[in-house]
Amino acid sequence: MGFSAGEHAELLQLQDVVRYDECNNQGRGGARHLSSVLPAVSAAIGSPISTAMHADAGLLRAELNFPKVDSAIVVLIDGMGFWNIVDRKGHAPYLRSLLSNRDNDTPISSCVPSTTVAAMGVFGTGTCPGLTGMTGYSQLHPQRREISQMIKFTGDINPEEFQRQSTIFEALRDNGVCATSVGLPQFAHSALTRAALRGSTYVAGSHPRARIDAAAQASYESGLTYLYIRDADKMGHQYGWDNQRWIGTFERIDSQLRSLASKAKPGTLIVITADHGMINSNPASRIDIAQHEQLKRDVELIGGEPRAVSLYLYSDVNPHDVKNRWLDYLGDKVAVYTKQEAIDAGIYGLVNEQTRHILGDIIVFANNDVTVVDSRTQQDMATRLPSVHGSMTAAELDIPLFVDIAE
Repeated sequence: MGFSAGEHAELLQLQDVVRYDECNNQGRGGARHLSSVLPAVSAAIGSPISTAMHADAGLLRAELNFPKVDSAIVVLIDGMGFWNIVDRKGHAPYLRSLLSNRDNDTPISSCVPSTTVAAMGVFGTGTCPGLTGMTGYSQLHPQRREISQMIKFTGDINPEEFQRQSTIFEALRDNGVCATSVGLPQFAHSALTRAALRGSTYVAGSHPRARIDAAAQASYESGLTYLYIRDADKMGHQYGWDNQRWIGTFERIDSQLRSLASKAKPGTLIVITADHGMINSNPASRIDIAQHEQLKRDVELIGGEPRAVSLYLYSDVNPHDVKNRWLDYLGDKVAVYTKQEAIDAGIYGLVNEQTRHILGDIIVFANNDVTVVDSRTQQDMATRLPSVHGSMTAAELDIPLFVDIAE
């Protein structure tokens, strides 16, 4: 069971940039993008919400083939990429049955970087990292010359003031439509929730069964219910995405989803997606910036994550010199962009001035199973995670868009 070595290798190759406003020949971008999911669902429940990236929610609904319904549940599974599911579908009878439907057998794209902070901003607002300012696990503080961790918005960053794009939940609430979020108690008022998912009524459940039951119950009122499942990402980072503990978690998530479909109000639209996929890292391919003079020279601060690194240079440094030095030293192990090249390529979508300031002077995306770390500033464990994500490979970018109707 699972992919061959050659198939795995192909999934670990860097892909072309996926644009928000168009589809390429691989079926990614445009409507088939994480940013389109909630706008399309808003149209499905009769309250279409337009965003700065997607003006016509009704068109998104039609292109994604969502039926018109009274109630919808959108499930986001952290770290559950499309190819992770396909590779281990034998352990997941419910998801396997959805994959057999032709409408569900092609992935959509996450954003770049393919990581939770950026993706949750994209998902919740229907826009892009260039507008939310949420560009990675860590990034430059908007007012200080220091690095902030963006899961918790460290450095006293106010989430509501920093991330100013309206969320789909806020827009639905303002239209008088019921919007409910179901998740863990500790996330009810977290910085990430406040930045990307504000506007809904939050229902906390301490155990998976309680969260499934709460989401199913919410579907009996017309509107949108959002359910977050985090365990796949957590287990992947701790043990590896195809470790037996991860597989056991995968089996339990599949069971939870089947239970949700059986308990939700009949006729409820159920949409299952993710924020990113995961790959297994390779200790032999680990590059420690601290150990290489060619890589650390001229670099003042380092942000991002092991698969998508942001380099902040000293003010008198020419970024093209650093880019060329990195490419000369690392070759095809990485793709390297200057800030302006990344913006021009559309990697972050539309980019406002706040985000332009925050983006690294150099952005490095890892190819194959390479990780790029800095032992001077990162804890050793964080530089040796068994599974990682963030780059522009199919394994990390491709996410599911599974559609079911509760019976």
